[in-house]
Amino acid sequence: MKDFDKTHIIVGKIGSTYGVRGWLKIHTYTEFGASILSYNPWYLALGKDAWKVFTVEEGRTHGNGIIAKLAGIHTPEEGRLLTGATIAVERSQLPTLKKNEYYWSDLVGLSVINKQGHQLGKVIYLMETGSNDVLIVKGEKEFAVPYLFGKVVLNVDLIKHEILVDWEPV
Repeated sequence: MKDFDKTHIIVGKIGSTYGVRGWLKIHTYTEFGASILSYNPWYLALGKDAWKVFTVEEGRTHGNGIIAKLAGIHTPEEGRLLTGATIAVERSQLPTLKKNEYYWSDLVGLSVINKQGHQLGKVIYLMETGSNDVLIVKGEKEFAVPYLFGKVVLNVDLIKHEILVDWEPV
C-alpha cells in the first residue's frame, strides 16, 4: 500500500447510485468538482489494500453534484457494490504544483510543530473557509491552524513529515 500511496492520490469517493443504468453519485475532493471527470482511469478501494481499476465512460455535473458511469457497471445493484469506495488516480495525471503548493492529501498525517519546538499533533484533515484553508490538527487537543504560508505556516517538509508553524494553541 505504501508504494500505491506514492504513485496515486485520493480524489473522491463513490456515493449512492443514480438512475437505473448504473450511474453513480460522486463526492469529489478536487478543488474544481467536475475536474475529477478529467482523470481516467479511476482506482477504487474495494477492501483493505484491494484496488480495482475502472474506466470512466461518461460523467457530468448534475445539480450541485457530479454523476459518473463506469465501464462494466450497468445496474443499480452493481453500482451499490461500489458505494463508499475511495477514488484514487495516478499522481502523474495531476497538474504540476508551484513552489510551496501542496495537495491536501500530502499534508494529512504530517506532524505540526511550532517555532518553540512543541509538537501540536498531526493534521487529520483540512477545510476551506473562504478566506483561507485551515489545518485541523489533533494532539492532546484538536486545533484549527490557519494555512497561511509564510505567516503561520513557515515550512512544509514532506521528507521529514513535518509542518513548522508560528502558532500557539489557545
